[in-house]
Amino acid sequence: MERTYLMIKPDGVQRGLVGEIIARFEKRGFKIVGLKMIRIGRELAEKHYGEHKGKPFFEPLVGYITSSPVVAMVIEGKNAVGAAREMMGATDPLKAAPGTIRGTYGIDIGRNVIHGSDSPASAQREIALFFSADELMEYGLELDRWVYE
Repeated sequence: MERTYLMIKPDGVQRGLVGEIIARFEKRGFKIVGLKMIRIGRELAEKHYGEHKGKPFFEPLVGYITSSPVVAMVIEGKNAVGAAREMMGATDPLKAAPGTIRGTYGIDIGRNVIHGSDSPASAQREIALFFSADELMEYGLELDRWVYE
């Protein structure tokens, strides 16, 4: 099974959307294997968004992501990266399909509620940034046989 990293951003936490967002992934059949609320420090934020360093939106992005707690989580399931991205919708909520997380809750591109890894390689990198190995759980669910063939 594939794993991916998801982060409910400060706007999602402040607006009380954490439970609703987590429930969507659970109802879809994904297993949560890591979950915590953290306040991201500047150093971690810069590592996480390192690919954007030097771009005009880098400093505001780092300032925003460090401004309030976030919920970091790792989900596991078949095609977790692709399915999670589909569930989140387009980065710009105005372009996100109705019913997606961003299409439902997003305000604008800078307040789009959730982050998700964009590839299996990114997922591995981001999971390692935010979780130690002992924070990730290995367990079976009885419902697995009802979700996957």
